[in-house]
Amino acid sequence: MKTYITVLVFLLTTTILQAQDIKYGVKGGMSVSNMDYKDTPINRNEHRNGFVFGVFVEYGLTENLALVPELQFSGEGSNKEGFRNDYLNLPVILKYTFFEKLGVGLGPQAGLKVNKKDDGFKNVVFSGVGYIEYQLTDDFAIDARYNYGFSNVFDDKPGFPEAKSGVIQFGINYKI
Repeated sequence: MKTYITVLVFLLTTTILQAQDIKYGVKGGMSVSNMDYKDTPINRNEHRNGFVFGVFVEYGLTENLALVPELQFSGEGSNKEGFRNDYLNLPVILKYTFFEKLGVGLGPQAGLKVNKKDDGFKNVVFSGVGYIEYQLTDDFAIDARYNYGFSNVFDDKPGFPEAKSGVIQFGINYKI
């Protein structure tokens, strides 16, 4: 019985996905990040400029509504040595398109720290994403987004500060 249900779910999912408008693409850009401390900052907290690049899939749910999961690499943290972190982020954005060119979106994001381990920073963090995109051509678009951390970036240990990340990203997208 489990086999029949699994096959049925697979067939329904495949049929639904084939019926949708699906576009793939790559993206690249720059990020400006900082940490928002709950109490007094433990350093000068200079912002960090970095690069962001990744891939995305845009599932058209309706003519104006799309679900856009992405996988992206992003340099985040602050510019002070020891406070720079690189993340592999997975944002999932619900995008609404106005006037065929302008899209706005919101969604959650999970980030996996990829550069260090056991350094006082959490390995997995969660954020919220606000997004705006302008379609230049059928294939190219520019976007801007703000990611605000929901979780503390530091390990939950006595004596560790509490801070959340804030990241502004500007980029260009190319749909394949």
